Amino acid sequence: MVDETLDPPPATPPPAVASSPLLRPRRVAFEYGLLPIPKLIFPESALAQTLSQLKEKLAPAAADGRVGAAALAEALQIPPEQAALALGVLAAVLPAEDPALGAGGSGGADLRDVLLFLYIQSYKRLVPRPHKDSPAVADVWPSTSAFDGYLSALSPIQLVRSNSRRFIPSQADEEIHQLSYLQKHMANILTLLADSVEGEGDDSLVLTMETFEHLGFLVHFSEGTSLSQAATFFANSDPDMPAAPVSAAQVHDWILQNISSSIEFYTEKSTAKEGSQQIASDLDVTMADANTSHTRNNTPTVVNPAFHRNSTFVEGFSKTSVVKHASDVKGHSVKVLNCHDSVIYILAPVKYATVYGCSDTTVVLGAVGKVVKVEHCERVHIIAAAKRICIANCRECIFYLGVNHQPLIVGDNHKLHIAPFNTYYPRLGEHMTQVGVDPSTNKWDQPFVLGVVDPHDSLSHPAGVSDVQAESATCVDPDLFTNFLIPNLFDDAVQDPTECNPFPLPEIYQASQSKKQAVLEDTQKTIRELQLDENRKKELSSALHAQFKDWLYGKTSSLL
Repeated sequence: MVDETLDPPPATPPPAVASSPLLRPRRVAFEYGLLPIPKLIFPESALAQTLSQLKEKLAPAAADGRVGAAALAEALQIPPEQAALALGVLAAVLPAEDPALGAGGSGGADLRDVLLFLYIQSYKRLVPRPHKDSPAVADVWPSTSAFDGYLSALSPIQLVRSNSRRFIPSQADEEIHQLSYLQKHMANILTLLADSVEGEGDDSLVLTMETFEHLGFLVHFSEGTSLSQAATFFANSDPDMPAAPVSAAQVHDWILQNISSSIEFYTEKSTAKEGSQQIASDLDVTMADANTSHTRNNTPTVVNPAFHRNSTFVEGFSKTSVVKHASDVKGHSVKVLNCHDSVIYILAPVKYATVYGCSDTTVVLGAVGKVVKVEHCERVHIIAAAKRICIANCRECIFYLGVNHQPLIVGDNHKLHIAPFNTYYPRLGEHMTQVGVDPSTNKWDQPFVLGVVDPHDSLSHPAGVSDVQAESATCVDPDLFTNFLIPNLFDDAVQDPTECNPFPLPEIYQASQSKKQAVLEDTQKTIRELQLDENRKKELSSALHAQFKDWLYGKTSSLL
């Protein structure tokens, strides 16, 4: 018998590698910059025309090309506090600090940034898709809620995990969706920003280099190259000589060419990823880099040099503790996704943080300089020192907050509780200073409540559902307020360590804490004075532990 020659198995195609910097959407604008305020969202069919009219209306009132909250409120016919909120959110998602606007949005915003911000309010988020391994997910995640018999609406966890076992879309899928949106609307966006000059057809609309750079609100290059340096028509412009304006048509062609190249790359990348759990060119840090059970792992994964890691993921943990120090966080944002019955410590300064789809979990966010977003969570405790926080579609959660702006509450929420910030760790003060969180201002008890229906999200509320004001949050009873102790997780000595809660407690909470401290000291003194043998001491210790567990269970039950 003649041996048959077997053909070698086909080689696995290498992951897609970009040969040049890729144009990427600024996910921050789409993830943290959308507000469910109906009068900010215009019908897509009339979007360009409506915003052009708004531009004409705002231009005379815009001193030095800037728009304040009062002018915006009048032009959009919205309450002044909603206009101030819009400018505050705009300030939080700009690619660079705008001193004239201010970190909190109390000044005037550049009219071009306002128009771009209002334009993307028409964006619809990508609908989550079914998990490819639904039976495995079903084994891990609870599919029922204790309140299903009481509340007719599906719980946040059920919305994300039940039935089709939906899950948050991949980063590549989201970026393709965002780029496709920009591809469709870029002509209108450029027309909105362009200046009119004498000429015919395409030559009558031009963009200056300064206006062109404002597109950095929506897109950026993967290697950090500025738009004007990457564009051949503005590259290497003499800083002492203003560059000549460029026709909007030329800019449009250049951007569409770059968007098409990026979409093609991401599509190939997603296709390659279908056959493997993770490919080497993943955009972000995944759960493989996370620190489990207080261990530290600083070994980076191999990443395509065409990308900057701009997010760190802590994803899919159950019944464990995860610690992320500043040295473990890659990029400027952290995402805690789909964690269950765990404690997550993010002891690092970041600009943005997302907590999504978690249940029965405590998440400590050390210092967040821009925005925290908490979505679709159940029975979660969030402890956060941040500039801003947005809470959406959550149930039976408690938020211990040190926030410089009013907590924003939107969507279908039930039984939320809020309380002042209640912890510290050695580097907290240092981290807050780095990202600009001010401990002297805490608006934890002043929630800003918007509507239940989020027009950007078709998952929770399908089209046609009428809107009502979202359910607000209740303040935790001072007698039930307790401090949260973070274990000593720092290996090195800290110069000038934070040794107490940097946010002053309200008087009623401080009085309750002082009362509890006095009772504790009195009890400790009584125990020390007791003349007990070793057996009796063990019995007393066991009794105290049992009583503490009963108290802790009762406290948690009374809050929920």
